Amino acid sequence: MNIDQLFSRTVTAGFAAALLVLAGCAASTPTIDTSPEAEVTFDGLYEVKGGSADQSWARPDVDLSQYSKIMLQGAGIEYRPGGESGRSFSSRTRPGPYEVTEQQKAAFRQIVVTEFLKELALSEHFTLVEEPGPDVLLIRGALLDVVSYVPPQPTSNVAIYISKVAEATLVIELRDSITETILARAVDRRAAEDLTRMSQSTRVRNNAEIRRMAGVWGRLLRERLDQFAAPKE
Repeated sequence: MNIDQLFSRTVTAGFAAALLVLAGCAASTPTIDTSPEAEVTFDGLYEVKGGSADQSWARPDVDLSQYSKIMLQGAGIEYRPGGESGRSFSSRTRPGPYEVTEQQKAAFRQIVVTEFLKELALSEHFTLVEEPGPDVLLIRGALLDVVSYVPPQPTSNVAIYISKVAEATLVIELRDSITETILARAVDRRAAEDLTRMSQSTRVRNNAEIRRMAGVWGRLLRERLDQFAAPKE
């Protein structure tokens, strides 16, 4: 989720935790840009430098030590408009993207929610709850610009091979569950793909790739939360 510059203010251990939770554990140390030239988002967040997420921001005074529970809240899934309908599948020359049916949308949502809940439930330090509270950290996630590369199955018995099932941009926010004050935000685009070869497009294989992508996101978030909730020696 190699310090470029010194902080212009003191950064608490809790704030550093928030940076690593959202930015990911990269080779370099995530730091906040609080220089006089730093840009601040409309909701008071500063850019995090050196993380593995595509982009991340956080408040410089965040302290996660007050939280012992986490609450997952979906903020919606948005699909890229357009896409081939597949009605002229035999004559098409481009590899997608394709229209997403309501059935595919429902399946995609179910897989993502299930994988995130499964991973967060494995936390060693946080209890997964469904109601806000003074010690509850709200994790709000949205998937934006979701693109499907899965073509419709032709009527004839033809095997279809693809290298990428879908891709999406995940936006994760950490908020206080009572005040809903924004604490940190990260944006990361990822693909459900086989990086080594083309694979036959089947419902089982495609769902497995989406499950893997969602599981990676959920696992990284859980590991960062646990890492910085653990007692320090």
